[in-house]
Amino acid sequence: MPKFQLIGYRSLACALFLVFFLSPFPLPLYPSSSASGRVTTATREGRLIVFDEAWQTIRERYYDPTLHGVDWEELRARLRPLAAEAASETEFYAVLRRLTSRLRDAHTRVYSPDERFDWQRPTYVSVGVALREIGGEIVVTSVERGGEAERGGVRAGDALLSIEGEPAAVVFARRLAEEVGASTDSAARQQAAARLFKGARDTFVNAVFTKDNERAGATRSVRLRRVLQSRPPVLNVQKSEGFPIVNFNMFVPEIASELMRALRKGELRGARGLVIDLRENGGGHAETMTDIASAFLPQGTNLGEFTDREGRVSSAPQTRAAMLFAADAVAEFRGAVVVLTSTRTASAAEILAAALQETRRARVIGENTCGCVLAIRRRHTLPDGGLLDISEMDFRTARHTRLEGRGITPDELVTPTRRDLRDGRDVALAHALALLKTASRQN
Repeated sequence: MPKFQLIGYRSLACALFLVFFLSPFPLPLYPSSSASGRVTTATREGRLIVFDEAWQTIRERYYDPTLHGVDWEELRARLRPLAAEAASETEFYAVLRRLTSRLRDAHTRVYSPDERFDWQRPTYVSVGVALREIGGEIVVTSVERGGEAERGGVRAGDALLSIEGEPAAVVFARRLAEEVGASTDSAARQQAAARLFKGARDTFVNAVFTKDNERAGATRSVRLRRVLQSRPPVLNVQKSEGFPIVNFNMFVPEIASELMRALRKGELRGARGLVIDLRENGGGHAETMTDIASAFLPQGTNLGEFTDREGRVSSAPQTRAAMLFAADAVAEFRGAVVVLTSTRTASAAEILAAALQETRRARVIGENTCGCVLAIRRRHTLPDGGLLDISEMDFRTARHTRLEGRGITPDELVTPTRRDLRDGRDVALAHALALLKTASRQN
Protein backbone atom coordinates (compact mmCIF):
# COMPACT_ATOMS: atom_id res chain seq x y z
CA MET A 1 0.00 0.00 0.00
CA PRO A 2 1.53 3.37 -0.98
CA LYS A 3 2.29 6.03 1.53
CA PHE A 4 0.40 9.21 0.85
CA GLN A 5 -0.38 12.65 2.13
CA LEU A 6 -3.47 14.79 2.30
CA ILE A 7 -3.10 18.51 2.36
CA GLY A 8 -5.88 20.99 2.61
CA TYR A 9 -6.84 24.58 3.08
CA ARG A 10 -5.78 27.47 5.34
CA SER A 11 -8.21 30.37 5.33
CA LEU A 12 -5.91 33.30 6.01
CA ALA A 13 -3.65 32.95 3.02
CA CYS A 14 -3.00 29.41 1.87
CA ALA A 15 -5.31 27.60 -0.51
CA LEU A 16 -3.74 24.16 -0.28
CA PHE A 17 -6.52 21.64 -0.86
CA LEU A 18 -4.02 19.00 -1.88
CA VAL A 19 -3.97 15.26 -1.37
CA PHE A 20 -0.69 13.55 -2.15
CA PHE A 21 0.51 10.04 -2.80
CA LEU A 22 4.14 11.20 -3.01
CA SER A 23 6.83 9.20 -4.74
CA PRO A 24 10.19 10.16 -6.36
CA PHE A 25 9.52 11.71 -9.75
CA PRO A 26 12.49 12.65 -11.95
CA LEU A 27 12.63 15.89 -13.88
CA PRO A 28 11.83 15.02 -17.51
CA LEU A 29 14.10 16.02 -20.35
CA TYR A 30 12.89 18.79 -22.65
CA PRO A 31 14.46 21.06 -25.29
CA SER A 32 16.54 23.61 -23.44
CA SER A 33 16.20 27.31 -23.95
CA SER A 34 17.70 28.64 -20.73
CA ALA A 35 21.06 28.63 -19.01
CA SER A 36 19.73 26.30 -16.32
CA GLY A 37 18.86 23.63 -18.86
CA ARG A 38 15.10 24.09 -18.41
CA VAL A 39 12.56 25.39 -20.85
CA THR A 40 11.83 29.04 -20.17
CA THR A 41 8.48 30.76 -20.50
CA ALA A 42 10.33 33.86 -21.67
CA THR A 43 10.00 32.46 -25.21
CA ARG A 44 6.89 31.61 -27.21
CA GLU A 45 8.21 28.12 -27.87
CA GLY A 46 8.82 27.53 -24.18
CA ARG A 47 5.35 28.74 -23.20
CA LEU A 48 3.72 26.36 -25.65
CA ILE A 49 5.83 23.43 -24.39
CA VAL A 50 4.79 24.11 -20.79
CA PHE A 51 1.13 24.66 -21.67
CA ASP A 52 0.92 21.49 -23.75
CA GLU A 53 2.62 19.49 -21.00
CA ALA A 54 0.12 20.70 -18.38
CA TRP A 55 -2.88 20.14 -20.65
CA GLN A 56 -1.80 16.64 -21.67
CA THR A 57 -0.82 15.51 -18.17
CA ILE A 58 -4.17 16.55 -16.74
CA ARG A 59 -6.01 14.73 -19.52
CA GLU A 60 -4.04 11.53 -18.92
CA ARG A 61 -3.95 11.47 -15.12
CA TYR A 62 -7.10 13.20 -13.84
CA TYR A 63 -9.20 10.95 -11.61
CA ASP A 64 -12.34 11.59 -13.66
CA PRO A 65 -11.64 10.50 -17.27
CA THR A 66 -14.58 12.66 -18.42
CA LEU A 67 -12.96 15.73 -16.83
CA HIS A 68 -16.36 16.62 -15.32
CA GLY A 69 -17.73 17.04 -18.83
CA VAL A 70 -15.36 19.88 -19.72
CA ASP A 71 -14.56 19.98 -23.46
CA TRP A 72 -10.81 19.68 -22.97
CA GLU A 73 -9.98 20.00 -26.68
CA GLU A 74 -12.04 23.17 -27.03
CA LEU A 75 -10.46 24.61 -23.91
CA ARG A 76 -6.99 23.94 -25.32
CA ALA A 77 -7.89 25.61 -28.62
CA ARG A 78 -9.13 28.68 -26.75
CA LEU A 79 -6.37 29.06 -24.16
CA ARG A 80 -3.28 27.90 -26.06
CA PRO A 81 -3.03 31.11 -28.16
CA LEU A 82 -3.32 33.19 -24.97
CA ALA A 83 -0.51 31.17 -23.39
CA ALA A 84 1.65 31.63 -26.48
CA GLU A 85 1.29 35.42 -26.40
CA ALA A 86 1.56 35.92 -22.63
CA ALA A 87 3.71 38.96 -21.86
CA SER A 88 5.19 37.61 -18.62
CA GLU A 89 5.49 34.51 -16.46
CA THR A 90 2.73 35.88 -14.24
CA GLU A 91 0.40 36.30 -17.20
CA PHE A 92 1.30 32.86 -18.54
CA TYR A 93 0.55 31.11 -15.25
CA ALA A 94 -2.73 33.02 -15.03
CA VAL A 95 -3.69 31.27 -18.28
CA LEU A 96 -2.69 27.89 -16.84
CA ARG A 97 -4.89 28.61 -13.81
CA ARG A 98 -7.79 29.32 -16.13
CA LEU A 99 -7.19 25.83 -17.51
CA THR A 100 -7.18 24.08 -14.12
CA SER A 101 -10.02 26.18 -12.69
CA ARG A 102 -12.51 24.82 -15.23
CA LEU A 103 -12.41 21.52 -13.32
CA ARG A 104 -13.82 23.20 -10.18
CA ASP A 105 -11.39 21.13 -8.15
CA ALA A 106 -9.49 22.82 -5.33
CA HIS A 107 -6.80 20.12 -5.39
CA THR A 108 -5.71 20.50 -9.02
CA ARG A 109 -3.40 23.52 -9.01
CA VAL A 110 -0.40 24.93 -10.75
CA TYR A 111 2.55 26.84 -9.26
CA SER A 112 5.14 28.88 -11.13
CA PRO A 113 8.84 28.18 -10.45
CA ASP A 114 8.91 31.11 -7.99
CA GLU A 115 5.89 29.74 -6.12
CA ARG A 116 7.23 26.25 -5.39
CA PHE A 117 5.33 25.42 -2.25
CA ASP A 118 6.45 23.66 0.94
CA TRP A 119 3.08 22.63 2.38
CA GLN A 120 4.57 21.62 5.73
CA ARG A 121 5.82 25.16 6.33
CA PRO A 122 3.75 27.32 4.02
CA THR A 123 4.54 30.99 3.60
CA TYR A 124 1.96 33.59 2.70
CA VAL A 125 1.43 37.34 2.55
CA SER A 126 -0.85 38.73 5.26
CA VAL A 127 -1.94 42.06 6.72
CA GLY A 128 -2.54 40.43 10.11
CA VAL A 129 -6.32 40.30 9.81
CA ALA A 130 -8.44 37.18 9.22
CA LEU A 131 -11.83 37.72 7.58
CA ARG A 132 -14.97 35.75 6.82
CA GLU A 133 -18.44 36.45 5.50
CA ILE A 134 -21.17 36.61 8.15
CA GLY A 135 -24.72 37.76 7.44
CA GLY A 136 -23.72 39.49 4.22
CA GLU A 137 -20.85 41.40 5.87
CA ILE A 138 -17.11 40.81 5.73
CA VAL A 139 -16.21 40.42 9.39
CA VAL A 140 -12.88 40.26 11.23
CA THR A 141 -12.48 36.89 12.97
CA SER A 142 -9.02 37.47 14.46
CA VAL A 143 -6.30 40.10 14.57
CA GLU A 144 -2.57 39.43 14.88
CA ARG A 145 -1.25 40.50 18.25
CA GLY A 146 1.07 43.48 18.12
CA GLY A 147 0.44 44.09 14.43
CA GLU A 148 -0.52 47.30 12.68
CA ALA A 149 -4.20 46.33 12.59
CA GLU A 150 -4.34 45.79 16.37
CA ARG A 151 -2.42 49.01 16.99
CA GLY A 152 -4.90 50.75 14.72
CA GLY A 153 -7.80 49.58 16.86
CA VAL A 154 -9.13 46.78 14.65
CA ARG A 155 -10.76 44.00 16.69
CA ALA A 156 -12.58 40.72 16.10
CA GLY A 157 -16.20 41.43 15.21
CA ASP A 158 -15.42 44.60 13.27
CA ALA A 159 -16.79 44.73 9.72
CA LEU A 160 -14.66 45.68 6.71
CA LEU A 161 -16.24 48.59 4.81
CA SER A 162 -13.75 49.43 2.08
CA ILE A 163 -10.31 48.70 0.61
CA GLU A 164 -8.49 51.56 -1.08
CA GLY A 165 -11.79 53.46 -1.24
CA GLU A 166 -13.64 50.61 -2.96
CA PRO A 167 -16.57 49.00 -1.10
CA ALA A 168 -15.58 45.69 0.46
CA ALA A 169 -18.64 44.02 -1.09
CA VAL A 170 -17.43 44.98 -4.57
CA VAL A 171 -13.92 43.66 -3.92
CA PHE A 172 -15.38 40.49 -2.44
CA ALA A 173 -17.54 39.90 -5.51
CA ARG A 174 -14.48 40.31 -7.73
CA ARG A 175 -12.41 37.88 -5.66
CA LEU A 176 -15.31 35.43 -5.65
CA ALA A 177 -15.40 35.48 -9.44
CA GLU A 178 -11.72 34.49 -9.41
CA GLU A 179 -12.40 31.42 -7.22
CA VAL A 180 -13.98 29.22 -9.90
CA GLY A 181 -11.57 26.42 -8.99
CA ALA A 182 -12.98 25.90 -5.50
CA SER A 183 -14.65 22.55 -4.77
CA THR A 184 -17.69 24.05 -3.02
CA ASP A 185 -19.45 27.40 -2.88
CA SER A 186 -18.64 27.80 0.82
CA ALA A 187 -14.95 27.12 0.14
CA ALA A 188 -14.99 29.66 -2.68
CA ARG A 189 -16.53 32.31 -0.44
CA GLN A 190 -14.04 31.58 2.33
CA GLN A 191 -11.12 31.87 -0.07
CA ALA A 192 -12.50 35.08 -1.56
CA ALA A 193 -12.64 36.64 1.91
CA ALA A 194 -9.11 35.45 2.65
CA ARG A 195 -7.83 37.07 -0.56
CA LEU A 196 -9.40 40.50 -0.10
CA PHE A 197 -6.05 42.08 0.80
CA LYS A 198 -3.97 40.15 -1.73
CA GLY A 199 -0.97 41.97 -3.15
CA ALA A 200 2.81 42.04 -3.28
CA ARG A 201 4.70 41.66 -0.02
CA ASP A 202 5.95 44.81 1.71
CA THR A 203 3.32 46.97 0.01
CA PHE A 204 0.63 48.92 1.88
CA VAL A 205 -3.14 48.95 1.66
CA ASN A 206 -5.68 51.33 3.17
CA ALA A 207 -8.81 49.89 4.76
CA VAL A 208 -11.82 51.15 6.66
CA PHE A 209 -13.52 49.09 9.38
CA THR A 210 -16.59 49.74 11.47
CA LYS A 211 -17.55 48.52 14.92
CA ASP A 212 -21.26 49.21 14.55
CA ASN A 213 -22.94 50.16 11.29
CA GLU A 214 -25.86 51.68 13.17
CA ARG A 215 -23.77 54.24 14.99
CA ALA A 216 -22.35 57.27 13.23
CA GLY A 217 -18.64 57.91 13.56
CA ALA A 218 -17.80 54.33 14.46
CA THR A 219 -15.48 53.78 11.50
CA ARG A 220 -11.72 53.33 11.76
CA SER A 221 -9.23 53.85 8.92
CA VAL A 222 -5.96 51.93 9.01
CA ARG A 223 -2.95 51.54 6.74
CA LEU A 224 -1.80 47.94 6.69
CA ARG A 225 1.41 46.42 5.43
CA ARG A 226 1.45 43.12 3.53
CA VAL A 227 4.03 40.98 5.31
CA LEU A 228 5.42 37.54 4.46
CA GLN A 229 4.56 35.06 7.21
CA SER A 230 5.01 31.34 7.75
CA ARG A 231 2.77 28.70 9.29
CA PRO A 232 4.68 25.83 10.92
CA PRO A 233 2.94 22.76 12.35
CA VAL A 234 1.59 23.53 15.83
CA LEU A 235 -0.26 21.46 18.44
CA ASN A 236 -1.80 23.27 21.41
CA VAL A 237 -3.49 21.74 24.44
CA GLN A 238 -5.40 23.93 26.86
CA LYS A 239 -8.06 23.24 29.46
CA SER A 240 -11.46 24.78 29.98
CA GLU A 241 -14.00 23.73 32.59
CA GLY A 242 -11.89 20.68 33.39
CA PHE A 243 -11.67 19.31 29.85
CA PRO A 244 -8.66 19.50 27.50
CA ILE A 245 -9.00 21.14 24.09
CA VAL A 246 -6.61 19.79 21.44
CA ASN A 247 -5.94 22.11 18.52
CA PHE A 248 -3.53 21.34 15.68
CA ASN A 249 -3.30 22.93 12.25
CA MET A 250 -2.03 20.08 10.06
CA PHE A 251 -1.30 16.36 10.01
CA VAL A 252 2.45 15.75 10.09
CA PRO A 253 4.39 13.03 11.98
CA GLU A 254 5.67 15.32 14.73
CA ILE A 255 2.10 16.36 15.57
CA ALA A 256 1.05 12.71 15.94
CA SER A 257 4.06 12.04 18.18
CA GLU A 258 3.25 15.05 20.37
CA LEU A 259 -0.36 13.95 20.66
CA MET A 260 0.63 10.41 21.65
CA ARG A 261 2.99 11.75 24.33
CA ALA A 262 0.23 13.95 25.70
CA LEU A 263 -2.17 11.00 25.78
CA ARG A 264 0.36 8.67 27.39
CA LYS A 265 1.89 10.88 30.06
CA GLY A 266 1.00 14.51 29.42
CA GLU A 267 -1.95 16.84 29.68
CA LEU A 268 -4.41 14.37 28.15
CA ARG A 269 -3.64 11.41 30.38
CA GLY A 270 -6.66 10.33 32.39
CA ALA A 271 -8.98 12.92 30.83
CA ARG A 272 -12.68 12.02 31.01
CA GLY A 273 -13.27 13.66 27.66
CA LEU A 274 -11.67 16.06 25.21
CA VAL A 275 -12.40 18.43 22.34
CA ILE A 276 -10.54 18.01 19.04
CA ASP A 277 -10.60 21.43 17.37
CA LEU A 278 -10.18 20.99 13.60
CA ARG A 279 -11.60 24.37 12.60
CA GLU A 280 -8.27 25.65 11.29
CA ASN A 281 -6.91 22.28 10.11
CA GLY A 282 -6.36 22.03 6.36
CA GLY A 283 -5.05 18.45 6.21
CA GLY A 284 -1.65 16.81 5.84
CA HIS A 285 -0.21 13.27 5.80
CA ALA A 286 -2.94 10.66 5.45
CA GLU A 287 -0.70 8.23 7.33
CA THR A 288 -0.44 10.72 10.20
CA MET A 289 -4.21 11.08 10.12
CA THR A 290 -4.44 7.28 10.40
CA ASP A 291 -2.07 7.29 13.39
CA ILE A 292 -4.22 9.89 15.15
CA ALA A 293 -7.47 8.13 14.29
CA SER A 294 -5.97 4.96 15.79
CA ALA A 295 -5.89 6.64 19.21
CA PHE A 296 -9.68 6.97 19.20
CA LEU A 297 -10.95 3.99 17.19
CA PRO A 298 -10.45 0.22 17.56
CA GLN A 299 -7.61 -1.37 15.65
CA GLY A 300 -8.62 -2.36 12.11
CA THR A 301 -11.36 0.26 11.74
CA ASN A 302 -11.90 1.07 8.06
CA LEU A 303 -11.39 4.80 7.37
CA GLY A 304 -12.49 4.72 3.72
CA GLU A 305 -11.15 4.06 0.23
CA PHE A 306 -9.20 5.94 -2.43
CA THR A 307 -10.04 4.90 -6.00
CA ASP A 308 -8.30 5.67 -9.31
CA ARG A 309 -9.78 6.75 -12.64
CA GLU A 310 -10.60 3.12 -13.47
CA GLY A 311 -12.52 2.76 -10.21
CA ARG A 312 -9.93 0.47 -8.63
CA VAL A 313 -9.19 0.77 -4.91
CA SER A 314 -5.67 2.15 -4.56
CA SER A 315 -5.59 2.58 -0.80
CA ALA A 316 -7.89 1.68 2.08
CA PRO A 317 -6.45 3.11 5.34
CA GLN A 318 -7.25 1.31 8.59
CA THR A 319 -6.44 2.12 12.20
CA ARG A 320 -3.49 0.24 13.69
CA ALA A 321 -1.73 -0.62 16.93
CA ALA A 322 1.65 0.97 16.13
CA MET A 323 2.50 4.36 14.68
CA LEU A 324 3.92 4.39 11.17
CA PHE A 325 6.47 7.19 11.60
CA ALA A 326 7.54 6.43 15.17
CA ALA A 327 8.64 3.37 17.12
CA ASP A 328 5.79 3.81 19.58
CA ALA A 329 2.54 2.01 20.13
CA VAL A 330 -0.59 4.03 19.60
CA ALA A 331 -1.85 5.57 22.86
CA GLU A 332 -5.54 4.80 23.26
CA PHE A 333 -8.07 7.35 24.49
CA ARG A 334 -11.37 5.96 25.75
CA GLY A 335 -13.08 9.11 27.04
CA ALA A 336 -15.82 11.11 25.34
CA VAL A 337 -14.82 13.11 22.25
CA VAL A 338 -16.31 16.16 20.54
CA VAL A 339 -14.93 17.43 17.22
CA LEU A 340 -15.20 21.08 16.10
CA THR A 341 -15.35 21.84 12.37
CA SER A 342 -15.66 24.84 10.07
CA THR A 343 -15.55 25.62 6.36
CA ARG A 344 -11.74 25.66 6.76
CA THR A 345 -11.68 22.02 7.92
CA ALA A 346 -10.34 20.23 4.86
CA SER A 347 -8.92 17.05 3.37
CA ALA A 348 -7.32 14.72 5.96
CA ALA A 349 -9.14 16.63 8.71
CA GLU A 350 -12.43 15.87 6.98
CA ILE A 351 -11.57 12.16 6.76
CA LEU A 352 -10.80 12.03 10.49
CA ALA A 353 -13.99 13.91 11.40
CA ALA A 354 -16.06 11.68 9.10
CA ALA A 355 -14.60 8.49 10.60
CA LEU A 356 -15.29 9.62 14.16
CA GLN A 357 -18.79 10.73 13.20
CA GLU A 358 -19.74 7.61 11.22
CA THR A 359 -18.61 5.28 14.01
CA ARG A 360 -20.43 7.47 16.58
CA ARG A 361 -17.17 7.83 18.43
CA ALA A 362 -17.54 11.60 18.52
CA ARG A 363 -20.12 14.32 18.11
CA VAL A 364 -19.28 16.84 15.41
CA ILE A 365 -20.16 20.44 16.26
CA GLY A 366 -19.76 23.60 14.18
CA GLU A 367 -20.09 24.27 10.47
CA ASN A 368 -20.05 22.24 7.28
CA THR A 369 -16.51 21.33 6.23
CA CYS A 370 -14.74 22.34 3.04
CA GLY A 371 -15.70 19.34 0.90
CA CYS A 372 -12.15 19.14 -0.45
CA VAL A 373 -11.03 15.49 -0.43
CA LEU A 374 -9.24 14.16 -3.51
CA ALA A 375 -5.84 12.52 -3.91
CA ILE A 376 -2.65 13.29 -5.82
CA ARG A 377 -0.19 10.45 -6.41
CA ARG A 378 2.78 12.72 -7.03
CA ARG A 379 3.61 16.29 -7.94
CA HIS A 380 4.38 16.80 -11.61
CA THR A 381 7.32 19.03 -12.47
CA LEU A 382 6.66 21.17 -15.53
CA PRO A 383 9.42 21.78 -18.12
CA ASP A 384 10.17 25.27 -16.75
CA GLY A 385 10.43 24.07 -13.15
CA GLY A 386 6.85 24.92 -12.20
CA LEU A 387 4.69 22.40 -10.35
CA LEU A 388 1.39 20.83 -11.30
CA ASP A 389 -0.80 19.02 -8.77
CA ILE A 390 -3.47 16.78 -10.29
CA SER A 391 -6.24 14.95 -8.48
CA GLU A 392 -5.70 11.31 -9.42
CA MET A 393 -7.80 9.67 -6.70
CA ASP A 394 -11.35 10.02 -5.44
CA PHE A 395 -12.29 9.22 -1.84
CA ARG A 396 -15.28 7.68 -0.11
CA THR A 397 -15.77 7.02 3.58
CA ALA A 398 -16.30 3.58 5.10
CA ARG A 399 -20.02 4.13 4.53
CA HIS A 400 -19.34 5.00 0.89
CA THR A 401 -20.05 8.72 1.33
CA ARG A 402 -18.20 10.93 -1.13
CA LEU A 403 -16.80 14.02 0.63
CA GLU A 404 -15.50 15.97 -2.38
CA GLY A 405 -17.88 18.79 -3.23
CA ARG A 406 -20.04 17.94 -0.24
CA GLY A 407 -18.10 17.94 3.00
CA ILE A 408 -19.37 16.85 6.41
CA THR A 409 -22.60 18.08 7.92
CA PRO A 410 -22.11 18.48 11.68
CA ASP A 411 -24.33 16.65 14.12
CA GLU A 412 -25.16 20.10 15.47
CA LEU A 413 -24.75 23.21 13.35
CA VAL A 414 -23.29 26.12 15.32
CA THR A 415 -22.31 29.27 13.42
CA PRO A 416 -20.73 32.31 15.12
CA THR A 417 -22.38 35.69 14.80
CA ARG A 418 -20.66 39.03 14.54
CA ARG A 419 -21.64 39.77 18.13
CA ASP A 420 -20.13 36.47 19.28
CA LEU A 421 -16.81 37.48 17.74
CA ARG A 422 -16.99 40.99 19.14
CA ASP A 423 -17.72 39.70 22.65
CA GLY A 424 -15.09 36.96 22.49
CA ARG A 425 -17.64 34.13 22.71
CA ASP A 426 -16.74 30.78 21.15
CA VAL A 427 -20.23 29.33 20.94
CA ALA A 428 -19.20 26.07 19.29
CA LEU A 429 -16.58 25.36 21.95
CA ALA A 430 -19.02 26.25 24.74
CA HIS A 431 -21.52 23.80 23.32
CA ALA A 432 -18.83 21.09 23.01
CA LEU A 433 -17.86 21.52 26.66
CA ALA A 434 -21.51 21.31 27.69
CA LEU A 435 -21.81 18.00 25.86
CA LEU A 436 -18.71 16.65 27.62
CA LYS A 437 -20.12 17.66 30.99
CA THR A 438 -23.33 15.79 30.25
CA ALA A 439 -21.42 12.70 29.09
CA SER A 440 -19.22 12.84 32.19
CA ARG A 441 -22.24 12.94 34.54
CA GLN A 442 -23.86 10.02 32.72
CA ASN A 443 -20.74 7.91 33.12
